[in-house]
Amino acid sequence: MNLDRVIAVRNAKTIYRDGENCVKVFNENYSKADILNEALNQARIEETGLHIPRILGVNMIEGKWAIFSEFIKGKTLSQLMKENPDDKEKYLSLFVDLQMEIHRKTCPMLNRQKDKMTRKISQADLDATTRYDLLARLEGMPTHNKVCHGDFWPSNVIIREDGTPFIIDWSHVTQGNASADVARTYLLFWLNEDEEGAKAYLDLFCEKSGTPLQYVQRWMPIVAASQSVKGNAKEREFLLSWANVVEYH
Repeated sequence: MNLDRVIAVRNAKTIYRDGENCVKVFNENYSKADILNEALNQARIEETGLHIPRILGVNMIEGKWAIFSEFIKGKTLSQLMKENPDDKEKYLSLFVDLQMEIHRKTCPMLNRQKDKMTRKISQADLDATTRYDLLARLEGMPTHNKVCHGDFWPSNVIIREDGTPFIIDWSHVTQGNASADVARTYLLFWLNEDEEGAKAYLDLFCEKSGTPLQYVQRWMPIVAASQSVKGNAKEREFLLSWANVVEYH
């Protein structure tokens, strides 16, 4: 095994290429249960028929847990958007189409989105009144069972050399409401300082899916609060500012 080629470094994990395999190596203190659950969830998503890397195994490397999957050779949508700015609209349209394809799938064994959000909002650095308000709003939102990626972003879409798009990084997948998933992607555009892209993305998704813009906006503070318990200080500050908004405008 050759783990000299680093593909990406994320919080508490490093991703390598080893020949035709992709190896995600987690830090020693990462929860074994979370790692096994991530591999299981990705295996479940394989069964939906979506184009994703196949899980090949879970093992230990020098005392650290690792997930082995197929390496998908190609470029991410983020790379293609940067290299071909004139085609950004075309790539954004493909991005939205792929997210809608995900939302058309169901996978009954996945964790429930509302349960996960309830746990996270309860841990958020917000006053008790704001947490109570957000949890009440979450409880009142429609409960769906659509597959929701949870971290859908152009860097998590790889266009293979033959043009086939593959969706990667399923560590945050749940079953739930598609508009909450869209709110998460919208906030990711903001976190990456692309406000123009955020607006274009949201407008396009609502147009293509027939979803009222106001409905997605109702999810914004809820999703921001649930995401604020992770990430760096700057991201937490930004997300908490959204979570404190009484109504999104």
